[in-house]
Amino acid sequence: MIKTLGGMRLDGQSVIVRVDFNVPIDDIGNVVEDERISASLPTINFLLVKGCKIILMSHLGRPDGKVVEKLRLNGVAKRLSELLKIKVIKLDDCVGEKISSDVKKAPKKSVVLLENLRFHAEEEANDPNFAKSLAGLADVYVNDAFGASHRAHASVVGITEFLPACAGFLMEKELDALGKLLSNPVRPFVAILGGAKVSDKVKLIENLSKKVDKILIGGAMMFTFLKAQGKNVGKSKVEDDFVSNAGHLLKSGKILLPSDTIIADKFDKDARRKTVSCDEMAADWLGLDIGPESVKAFCNELGKASTIAWNGPMGVFEFDNFAEGTVKIAKCIAQSKALTVIGGGDTLAAARKAGVYGKFSHTSTGGGAMLEFLEGKKLPAVAALEGAR
Repeated sequence: MIKTLGGMRLDGQSVIVRVDFNVPIDDIGNVVEDERISASLPTINFLLVKGCKIILMSHLGRPDGKVVEKLRLNGVAKRLSELLKIKVIKLDDCVGEKISSDVKKAPKKSVVLLENLRFHAEEEANDPNFAKSLAGLADVYVNDAFGASHRAHASVVGITEFLPACAGFLMEKELDALGKLLSNPVRPFVAILGGAKVSDKVKLIENLSKKVDKILIGGAMMFTFLKAQGKNVGKSKVEDDFVSNAGHLLKSGKILLPSDTIIADKFDKDARRKTVSCDEMAADWLGLDIGPESVKAFCNELGKASTIAWNGPMGVFEFDNFAEGTVKIAKCIAQSKALTVIGGGDTLAAARKAGVYGKFSHTSTGGGAMLEFLEGKKLPAVAALEGAR
């Protein structure tokens, strides 16, 4: 059983919170999109009301255990200050005597942001001494970083050995929304999956096949499935090593594949395009989107659904000429009266392109974590919270 904020003694305590501020930044470190920062505000504001001293910690990018100047969290601190309307105290490291001293000096009801955790290789190594140093900054640990919960790192796993620990509001919300998909979905339950690689989603499809009523497959990975059916897929992207896996997955009888596709003479935003049946693909062209008949068929299935889970675009939506399938599907899901759960970086970008971002029942902040959760895996950070004191 995971403890939550409501079940912890917090008044006036120093609380160290793992957040996921791994957000897009520009060349000078300014935040480009702040959804993940905004998602942490309910937990931070709750702790401020409790009179807590709040120590926030996050990673940004992949500095591989070294200090990378452009991956400092200065721009994140600036944006967080604007959102909270208070000055966030930004420190230049996350462990060490000076950091301990600076944290102690910070007043109650203040927000301190530590420097990028991944500037230290010990973070990703789940080093116990590093975790103990982080824990030494506070009285209580809160994990509100669902997006990092599939990693066995010091700030999400090791630290729970040293402090009373609980889930923040965002973590609680994610586990509740995704848990309902697997444990007690309102039926019919339809999953719609896209993206490039079957290899990334074999386990996901296997697990969802036991839970859903229908799985709709789009994106480049549809061509691996079509090849498993013996169809010519031209020069479309195919994972030949996973054709047999695709064939096995099709035996569930729950997978619906596109019937038509928009093909291009080359992988280019200005390529020539045609709409063809998936039975009539040209040998020297490649598929870059699902076709209009497939959109109709998919929207028909989605229209019957009471629960919808979406991960992955239907085509190369970054190219306007090949975005129509993804955009129409995004709008179809957003207009549904079903419980709608979406996640994954490309999926969220597609929702923004379609103008429907934020119009779903739940938008997950964790792409990889969401996929692993729906695969049925126990996430290391969740297991650590369950075993925490």
